[in-house]
Parts: sequence; C-alpha cells; structure tokens
Amino acid sequence: MAPAPITPESSGTTTPTGSTATSLTKAGIEHTQPNSNGSTESLAPLKASSMTINLTNTPRPVPAPDSAETKAQKTCTDHMITARWTASHGWEAPELKPYGAFSIMPTASVLHYATECFEGLKLYRGYDGALRFFRIGKNCQRMRKSASRIALPDFEPAELEKMILALAAQDGAKWLPKDTRAGGFLYVRPTFIATEEALGVQRPKEALLYVIMACFPDMSKSLADPAPPALKGEADGGSKSQTSGLRLLASSEDSIRAWPGGFGYAKVGANYGPSLVAQGEARARGFDQVLWLFGQESYVTEAGASNFFVVMRSKDSGKLQLITAPLGERIILEGVTRASVIDLANERLAAAPTASESGLEPVEVVERRFTMPELLEAQAEGRLIEAFAAGTAFFIAPVALIHFRGGDMEVPMDGDSGRYARCFKQWLVDIMWGNRSHEWGVVVEEKA
Repeated sequence: MAPAPITPESSGTTTPTGSTATSLTKAGIEHTQPNSNGSTESLAPLKASSMTINLTNTPRPVPAPDSAETKAQKTCTDHMITARWTASHGWEAPELKPYGAFSIMPTASVLHYATECFEGLKLYRGYDGALRFFRIGKNCQRMRKSASRIALPDFEPAELEKMILALAAQDGAKWLPKDTRAGGFLYVRPTFIATEEALGVQRPKEALLYVIMACFPDMSKSLADPAPPALKGEADGGSKSQTSGLRLLASSEDSIRAWPGGFGYAKVGANYGPSLVAQGEARARGFDQVLWLFGQESYVTEAGASNFFVVMRSKDSGKLQLITAPLGERIILEGVTRASVIDLANERLAAAPTASESGLEPVEVVERRFTMPELLEAQAEGRLIEAFAAGTAFFIAPVALIHFRGGDMEVPMDGDSGRYARCFKQWLVDIMWGNRSHEWGVVVEEKA
C-alpha cells in the first residue's frame, strides 16, 4: 500500500500544495546578524512563503537515464531557486526561475576565500508512484552548520527545506515521470556562496543561496562507467578475479584530509578540492577511491567522500561489532546515510530476536577510533567480516580490498557484497522508493 504524505521528520513543516509555491506555511522567525560595524540588528529572515515564481518559456529535454548526457552530470532540470542575502537587509524573497547562469564579480569572496558550502541529496520516484526525499531535514540542518563554519549568514533550516520541496514539486513530474522512472532519482544540490565584492579577508556582506536538481547516473548499481581499472581486475596487487566491491588506496602520512579542530565535519568546498590530487593518484593506480587515514597511528576516517564502516568481532569480548569513526573530533562528515545505518542497526540488529528475522547475527554499534593495523590484525585472525562505504552518491558500497603501505588487505565478501551491507542497502531502498512506509520518507505533493 502506498504511504501517505507525511510531515518532514525534523522540521515540522508540511509539503507544498499543488497550486503555487506561495501557499507554503509561513515561519515568521526573526534573526539577528552582525552588520558592518560588528553590532547586531533585526534582519529579514529567509521565508519560503515569499517566493516569487517565474516559469521557463524554453523547457529542456529530459535525457534517458543511461545516456551519455546523464553520465556527464551536467544536465539540470528546467528551474532553480535562488535567494539573496545582504548585511543591510537580510534575506530577500526567494525566486523560482528558469535554470541558467548568474553573474558574480571577479572579486567575489567565494572565488578567493572558499566561502562556499553545499549539500547533496536525492529526489526519488518511488515504486508506489510517489516522489519523496529521504531525511531532508538532516541535510538542511547540516547546511546551516556548514554555513556557520565559514561565516555565511544564518537561516532557518525549515525554510530551506520548503524551498527544496517547492522545486521538486515544480519539476518532479516531468523529470521523473511516474510511468517510466519508478526507481529513478534526481540529484539535488543546495549551494551557498559569498558574493561580497571586496577582496579583503572579512565576514561577507552579501551571499547567495540556490538550489538546483541534476540528472545523475546510478552509481550504486555500477560504481563507475566506464569502469575504472579496479573494477576490471587491474588494480595494483590483490586478487585479479575480484570484479565487485570498492578497492581503496590508503592515504599516505603526508596526505591529510581533515584534522581535529578543523572543518572536516562541514560540507564546504575547501574539503573537496585538495582531495582531488590523491583521488587522481588512486584512479591512476587502478583503485576506486582513497581511504583517508589520520596520524602516525593510521586512524581510519572516511572512504573518498563517504563514511566508512567495518563489521568485525571484538578481540576482547568476542561480540560482533559495527564500527565507524566518531563525530566528536569533527574530522569526519556527519553523513545522513551514516546516521541512518547506525539508527537501523540499533533498531533492528542490536537484539537477537530482531536480528534473527534478517538472518544476521546481532551487532553492537560502536563509534570509536580504529586503525589500519587493527583491521589488518582482525583480517589475519579471521575476525574481519566485511567493510562498506556509506554516502549519498555511492549509497552503500561494499569494500573488497584496501591497499596499505605496499600491501593488499582483502576484505571478505558474500558474492557481490557483504551480508550486512546488502541488508542495510535493502532497508534503505525500501524507505527511499516507497516499498515501506517510514517517517524518514518525505513525500512531495507534485504539480499536475
């Protein structure tokens, strides 16, 4: 039975109606922001209810899901939403308008000082026919946290959520048609940049928040296309017969993605540009991604831009544990998929009766520091069960091999995936595509 539209889990907002975006619920929240002399004054808050609508006269063609155009990741839907902020006024009315270029000055802060953050989430066309987001409130809250780290202005996450829902309601029916795109998705990218024209290093006085939706290939079905050498059995070392699962190249000691007290927890552009050199090296050597380590102890943090999990048996207690790096040091991103895996494990795999229904042994969820030498020891002793990456783009991606300091560590697999990774993936698929009604699935009331 198809689930009914529900209230977003964390924001308390409702989905937009099918008439106009201006029917969105008003928030009426007052914010204060520092002005040019450092004092504060009441500024206009971000309000999705004040959104203006300007629909395109030149609609764009929708590419096929597996076409070269989709794989190029450059095609966006007909419309986007923008909202401008200034230190003197606050937030101007958001505008839903045709997708296209906008202008910023060469001296804009974002071009010089990396004052930019973004989010990545997906709009799903369910097998039940509904459009829905997955835990969209968490993405909006995280974007607010990222913005605060780089001195961008504050906003109410619920208002950003309404803006995203409005864009999905406008373009969803055309770009994810019910009759042909069940099981498909669009990639949604909210972005926040400082457009202040002054070159001085200072808190920006102008900023632009915008939301776009793009056609994306399904990386969870085929990790890359054309497949990198690692997926063709051509990676350095390791079993040449292994054809599925990620192959990761552990980072060297002089290549650090994030550090305690830094900004690794924030989804800011400055976290990604510097990682491209290491990622390129990994691809050139036949691996799919970098496994980011930290310190001389080789603490395991993230796999590429995804969170990293291992399932292994404790050497001390003998208990089976699902282990991932902790959030407290702010080295890793507070991933939405990460949180969902942990929540599902605690709910469905922590006790024997629940776990037995899935045919899996119960696991204890542990968020702690762990090292590559610890994983090597577990693998040698037969205590390592599986490993997987978790994120929006690659979804739940099993790991088959880790190359560390000149040697390969093969990770156990059950066919094309570990059993726990396969189970988590299925549970999440059921929620995202409407096979199971769940509070995490936020249904969009699309326009006719």
